[in-house]
Amino acid sequence: MRNTFEIRWHGRGGQGTVTAAKVFANACMQSGRFVQAFPDYGPERSGAPLQVYNRIGHKELRMHCPVSTPLFIVVVDASLLSLVDIAAGADERAFFLINTAHSAKEMKKLIPLKAKQKVFCVDGTGIAIDSFGQPLPNSAMVGALGRISGLVDLDSLSQAVEKSFGKKFSAKTIQGNLDAVARSWEEVATREDKSHSQN
Repeated sequence: MRNTFEIRWHGRGGQGTVTAAKVFANACMQSGRFVQAFPDYGPERSGAPLQVYNRIGHKELRMHCPVSTPLFIVVVDASLLSLVDIAAGADERAFFLINTAHSAKEMKKLIPLKAKQKVFCVDGTGIAIDSFGQPLPNSAMVGALGRISGLVDLDSLSQAVEKSFGKKFSAKTIQGNLDAVARSWEEVATREDKSHSQN
C-alpha cells in the first residue's frame, strides 16, 4: 500500500493549472490526508508552459523537493505533448490524464508508454465551455483526476471548488464550475483506455 501519491500537472499560464492543484490538495486535506501543492515554472506569462506538483499522503509529508516519480500525470493542454516529455520519470504504473476530445487510443501514439501505464482522456475544455461559457478546463480536470485517482470523493472536490471560488466569482460561475467537476467525474470513466483495463 502506498503511503504517498505524487502528481505532476502540465499546463500553460492562464489555464488555472496552479489553482487546480491547490483545489485538489484542499479536497484531499478535507478528507483527512496530508497534502502539498506547489508550482515550478519560469517567468509568469500567459501561455507559458508550467508544471505544478501535488503530494498526497496518509502520514506527514517531510519531502519538499519537486515530484520526480509521479503516479498521476495531468496534461491540461494537449499541445504540450509535442513540446514536453510528460512521461519523464513516471511511475511504471502511472496514469496519464489528458485534456482532449481525442480518444485514449489516439493519445497513446504520442506518449512513450510502459506496459502497465494507462491513459485517460476527458474533454475538459469542451466541458468548461458547456458548463460556464469559458475555455478554462481546471475544474473539469480536478473532477476527472478525482475519479481516476480514487484519492477523494466527489463531494469533497465540490466543496473545495466552492470554497476556492466562493469569494471571487458569481454564484452562476461557481455553479458552472461545480457542474464541470461532476460531469468530468462521470465522463472520464467512459473514456478509459480499455486496452489496459485488465492491468
